[in-house]
Amino acid sequence: MGTPLPTVAGTAATDDDGTRDRFVLSRPHGTVATTGARARFDDVDAAAAALRTSRTDLVVGALPFARHAPCALIAPAAVERTTGTWQPPHGLPPLPRFTVDGIRDGEHLDRVRTALDVLRDDTSVLDKVVLARTLTLTADAPAAPAAILAALVTGTPTGNGYLVDLSAAGDSHTGRTLVGSSPEVLVRKEGSTVSCHPLAGSAPRDPRTDRDREIGRALTASVKDRREHAFVVESVRASLAPFCRTLDIPDTPTLTHTPQLWHLGTPIRGELRDPGTTALDLALALHPTPAVCGTPTDLAYATIDELEGDRGFYAGAVGWCTADGDGEWMVTIRCAEISGDRRRVTAYAGGGIVAESDPRTELGETVTKFGTVLSALGVRL
Repeated sequence: MGTPLPTVAGTAATDDDGTRDRFVLSRPHGTVATTGARARFDDVDAAAAALRTSRTDLVVGALPFARHAPCALIAPAAVERTTGTWQPPHGLPPLPRFTVDGIRDGEHLDRVRTALDVLRDDTSVLDKVVLARTLTLTADAPAAPAAILAALVTGTPTGNGYLVDLSAAGDSHTGRTLVGSSPEVLVRKEGSTVSCHPLAGSAPRDPRTDRDREIGRALTASVKDRREHAFVVESVRASLAPFCRTLDIPDTPTLTHTPQLWHLGTPIRGELRDPGTTALDLALALHPTPAVCGTPTDLAYATIDELEGDRGFYAGAVGWCTADGDGEWMVTIRCAEISGDRRRVTAYAGGGIVAESDPRTELGETVTKFGTVLSALGVRL
């Protein structure tokens, strides 16, 4: 990006596996990796104030899904920026064997059916709600978070991946690590230019080339998926418009993909009215988008809270922001949380529910989305 990231010399204290206060965001255009903490923030307003007053040159970490929940942000002690995707260090331990503790398909189907009753009610104003589920795996030996990140980064052609020590959030988050490989850019800011690439509307890939292409074409023609995608684009437009003097938003979405899924995506670009607006400011204005929450936002949020409970850091945002405002934040999807003892991994997957949704299809979509993490762990359902 335009302005060089601050580089702070020094070696920070870490825990035994080197994960304490660690942060990595791997992207095709470059990697930001930090260690140690000069300050920790569980309150996003305190982190934003530290950036505004130049008490820190850089903030990195994760924002939760819930607005009231503590964040896990740090002002790092040492920063490294490299071009290209993250390169795993030599000597990482092999991953242990994982077993799935249990698959609660019925629980998710019940949630989807409950949401559909509301969505199909003529008196309801709820247009879309994103419902998620978890899958817990147990390892036969401690799993190194960096080794899981390495498997995630090497498992996707784009090399997307992230790792965040969640200890700054305190309490039950101490010692836990968030890892994942998100395909969705919440916001990227460079100088006065802002960009994002919301995704909504998905279909599973097929190993047969001809069939795979047919699935992609069918997704672009799907009324249900295009409607779901339009909710997200309009929300992003409304959130960015107050900050931007110009916005370039294509009229129709395009196909993008991961190894597991086709997605409808819309690349959005704008020019800020005030270049002093930070990437963190923009991330907070955009989050949560209908891609991970629903529309109307407040009603969808309340529905998620009632049906799911606390999501933690799933469907939040992970990224970084400098004191001059540049930065990048990804939507925290295709992810898992690693326990403090490194023996339990909780994976997350969700999907957007609209009135036209089919419960079994939505269940299948979550199974496909679990594939990003499960493939990295060497697990098949």
